[in-house]
Amino acid sequence: MTTEFLWQLPTSGDGRYGNSRKERRAERASSAHPYSDVLTDPRGLSFNYFDYLHQVARAADLAGFDGIRIPEDINGDEPWIIAGYVARGSRHLKLVTEFDASRGSSVYAAKNTVSYQRFTDGRFAWQISAGGDDKHRRALGDFVADSEINPRIEEFVTVARGVLTQSPYSFKGKYFEVLNGGFQGALSNQKVPPIYLSGKSKESLALSAKVADFHIFDADTVESVQQQIQELSSLAKQYGREIAFALRIDIVSRETEDEAIFDAQRYWQQSTQNHHQPELNGNLWVGLSTDTTAANATLVGSYEQVTQALVAYAAAGVSSFLLSSVPHFEEAYRLGEHVLPGVRAQIKHDQRRAA
Repeated sequence: MTTEFLWQLPTSGDGRYGNSRKERRAERASSAHPYSDVLTDPRGLSFNYFDYLHQVARAADLAGFDGIRIPEDINGDEPWIIAGYVARGSRHLKLVTEFDASRGSSVYAAKNTVSYQRFTDGRFAWQISAGGDDKHRRALGDFVADSEINPRIEEFVTVARGVLTQSPYSFKGKYFEVLNGGFQGALSNQKVPPIYLSGKSKESLALSAKVADFHIFDADTVESVQQQIQELSSLAKQYGREIAFALRIDIVSRETEDEAIFDAQRYWQQSTQNHHQPELNGNLWVGLSTDTTAANATLVGSYEQVTQALVAYAAAGVSSFLLSSVPHFEEAYRLGEHVLPGVRAQIKHDQRRAA
């Protein structure tokens, strides 16, 4: 099985070395003077955070990542807009674009996806989230009960796949209804976006078993992730399906373990959210960058240690790695140069031996 490595775009802000506070890098106020009074910048105020996100996406492409993850954040820019903005700057990156369950019409989302697939040559993918807690969802105008979130996602995916692959297509459910729909002409026969889902609840796992192409697990020990993969694999088989598994994890990797620990500790000490110490489990630091990147835990170690840890996750059944590190632009190059080649080579070697 092919292993993919995706780099996260910091849609709601990034940081700098030793600073976990979210910043709109490249965003300028009207009164900003980045240079002295005698120097000018021909870009003026037209260079903004979208340009920075474009730079991060380009860095991921040049560093050898297979794709980018564009997360949804209530205080961040719209992921679908960002996907369209950065897509033209790369030719190969998969665009895993997150949106929540309240997006609206699944048919309209499918039609938008057709356009994305046409101008990206089939590189668009969906990550559908539950939409956060009640407060978050209601702030976005979504008042559907918690118990209805997963059934609505299931119908959303079912209808979207239906209109993308069939014409005419009809469906009548609790949340969506289509009569003689489906796309024709230039909009027909486009690639169905791979579906990434996540969640720990029994209901979320059952949903992934039914409709997901990938299920995203939070960062945890290799043993725990392997057990979760085995359990979800068995559940998917009950529905006659096989799905792939992804891992959302951050990385702090340096030449030596001491350097990595030093930078991780500095990051935490200068964080505005350091109300409690991160929980250490070997090289896995739980809670280190959660408030900044939303990752549950961070791998902290030398290039060799991080390489071997990712290889171990791959051996446990992970085939998609959703990675990030602050600052995202600089760290994309670091991991692309010092970690990804070794991980890929070791995984390929292990697969040849297993064959």
